[in-house]
Amino acid sequence: MTISGRQPLIRVLYDDSRGDLRDPARPRPVRIYQWEPDRPPAPAAPLVVVSHGTGGSGSSMEWLVGPLHEAGFRVVALDHHGNNFVDGYEPEGFLHVWERPRDVSFVLDVLAREQPLGPVGAAGFSLGGYTAAALAGARVDPQILWAVMAGTVPLPEIPEFPGALEALRKKYPLDESLRHVLDGAGADLSDPRVRAVFQVAPGVGGLVTRESLATVRVPVGIRWCGADTVNPYEVDTRPYLDHIPGASGCSAGPDVRHEDFFLPGPAKSAVRVRVGREAAAFFEQHLG
Repeated sequence: MTISGRQPLIRVLYDDSRGDLRDPARPRPVRIYQWEPDRPPAPAAPLVVVSHGTGGSGSSMEWLVGPLHEAGFRVVALDHHGNNFVDGYEPEGFLHVWERPRDVSFVLDVLAREQPLGPVGAAGFSLGGYTAAALAGARVDPQILWAVMAGTVPLPEIPEFPGALEALRKKYPLDESLRHVLDGAGADLSDPRVRAVFQVAPGVGGLVTRESLATVRVPVGIRWCGADTVNPYEVDTRPYLDHIPGASGCSAGPDVRHEDFFLPGPAKSAVRVRVGREAAAFFEQHLG
């Protein structure tokens, strides 16, 4: 994707602390799309890390990346392993959501070794909205996750990966090994380098604990879709808005759907551009 006439630097980084979902003997890959500001301020430009939605890609987040780059930020968008359309899908990529914020912290570690980091913000759409919030302290509830795996709590069908839950059960039977995996899901994945968060149509609001949301101490901006049937306001957005002390936000429009942030069309493009600019203004206020 081209932003302001510039192609991103694309790199695949490898996290040795976690395995590749297709070959656990190999390290976990994390592809990044990186834009440097045209005129970086001294000593280091503020950085915003962008997390895509379910089944998406950092390469398709230009509506958010573009306004951030134009505002002078360093911007890095990620491809989350097993959950991006570039490399294909694995069930863990869709259901082990707690691995996503770990991807971001790993990328920040790599970037910090290369040059000093300026103030850092995290932004995301849909499942990426949860990812950004987790970096500020939001935690999923392992007991609810266990109930989903056991079938006592229904999991909505995932259009990008029908049968994802059944595929995951084949890889992780309902035994103590799965309990061990899920226990790690409730870990504190906050990253103290993240100073502000912006969520667009966030997901997983029904799985995060209210207690963890109350611990978030950074400003959080939220935009939701008034006609969202994928991540409905009451289920997925309201928990963040009501329980994060520094959260504020508004609807992107009463007729705006979740799909309007990735389907083509002039009207849909307009709302994406507007929300992208609002995100840039939010980070200009809170990252300086």
